[in-house]
Formats: sequence, structure tokens, C-alpha cells
Amino acid sequence: MANETYTPPRVWTWDKSNGGAFASINRPIAGATHDKELPRGKHPLQLYSLATPNGVKVTILLEELVELGLTEAEYDAWPIRISDGDQFGSGFVEINPNSKIPALLDTSVTPEIRIFESGSILLYLAEKFGHFLPKDIAGRTETLNWLFWQMGSAPFLGGGFGHFYAYAPEKYEYPINRYAMEVKRQLDVLNRQLANHRYVAGSAYSIADMAIWPWYGALLNNKVYGAAEFLDVESYTHVRRWTDEVAARPAVQRGVMVNRTWGEAHEQLPERHDASDFAR
Repeated sequence: MANETYTPPRVWTWDKSNGGAFASINRPIAGATHDKELPRGKHPLQLYSLATPNGVKVTILLEELVELGLTEAEYDAWPIRISDGDQFGSGFVEINPNSKIPALLDTSVTPEIRIFESGSILLYLAEKFGHFLPKDIAGRTETLNWLFWQMGSAPFLGGGFGHFYAYAPEKYEYPINRYAMEVKRQLDVLNRQLANHRYVAGSAYSIADMAIWPWYGALLNNKVYGAAEFLDVESYTHVRRWTDEVAARPAVQRGVMVNRTWGEAHEQLPERHDASDFAR
């Protein structure tokens, strides 16, 4: 383990070859790098995403809505291959100037509405279709409490712990310990909440569960970072119970496949244009 200390320069400059798993696509500027129009399908909802935890949140909700029989929630899902820089294409940047997946275009209204940031998309769809967000003020507020908890907490799990534990070019004790401590604190927050509630925000399955499960359920199932043993995730027994219950939902099982371009062939559905796509 390296012990060298780092003295920050007076003015930071970008080192394009700084190493790390995503050095080739990370940069300190925004905007498009190339012209590329986005494809469009037959449905009013056009999703541009990838089956990372943030992307899976939205496909789970869309599949849950379709399973309820809401034909208006049918959607086309197009893969945005972030390792190839698709998120910097001009068409994608028009929908999401932040160049992050997922991004959604609702063409059922005039003018069309762009929605970006996964939490915003979940809230938009829940309000548009009237499901998975309680209508009473107490239930709605509690659900939004946990939705925004996830939006604020996940960067410590992903960009913090995940980066330094799994992706950084060198392993350093301090950042790994710092973020491991925070992730375990977050797991304890969830475990205490789920000790007294079937789902995160109460007795009803909601967009809070759909936001949190792709990150923390994946952590418990060792689907991200290979850190399940390191973090002793099985000690969070109530999170384990909830993780398994959500994972058993058919819509969740379909949602994690959409825009997935890696893994076993039966786990992947890079593009999704119709419910029958899963049968193929």
C-alpha cells in the first residue's frame, strides 16, 4: 500500500491520463463532443439509458406500470453505452445537459418534455400515472424522504466507496476506510428502518424501494464492487429480507435486463420496444 502524501497544486489542471477505470470518459467540461441524433421508437416514452443501478431504477418502474396494464406506460428503451461516450452525443446532451444516464423523453405532450436525473424521472412517472407514490401528505412525504435519501447517499457508495475500493488505479487505506464506514452507516440506517416496515417508506411498495434497491440490493447480492464480504452485508438481516422480496417481483426481474449489454445472454435485453421482447 502506497503511503505517499499529495500536496494539491495552487491551481488544479486536468491530467487526461490519470488512470482509473473511467479515465477515458471523465472530463472537467460539459457539452457534446460529437453530433449524434438519438433513435426514436413507436411509444410516447423514449428512454435512453444503461442497466447500471441508476438506469435500473427507471426500467423497474416502467415495467411495474406496464404490469398494471397501463398501455400508456409502454416505452422504447435505447442503450447509451457510456464507455463509448454515447452520453456526449449531441442528441443525448439535448435531453440531459449533465450527460448522465438515464434520460427520458415524453412525446405524449406538446411540447415534448425531457426528464433527467433518475429521481426526477421516478417522481415524474409516478405522478403522471398515479401509482407507487402515496396520495396522502404523510405517505407522500415519507416516500420522498427516502427517495431523496437515496439520491444523496448513493454517491458515497458509488463514486466514493466503489471508486476507491474497485476502480481507482491504486488502493489507499484512508479513502477506502472513510467510505466503507459511511456505506455501513447507510446500511444500518436501512436496516433499522426495515426492521419495522415491510418496505422502505412503510407498508406499501413505492418509488423509494425502486430507487434504493438497485444500489443497496445489488450490494447485498455482490453485484457491484465485489465487496459483500468486506462490508459484512449479511449482518444487515432486515435489508437482506427486503432485498430478496423486491428481487422476486417479476417486473423487477424484467427491469434489470433492459439496456443490459453484459453478462449472460439470457440476462441481457439491450433494446426494449415491446413487452414481447422478453420472450425472445
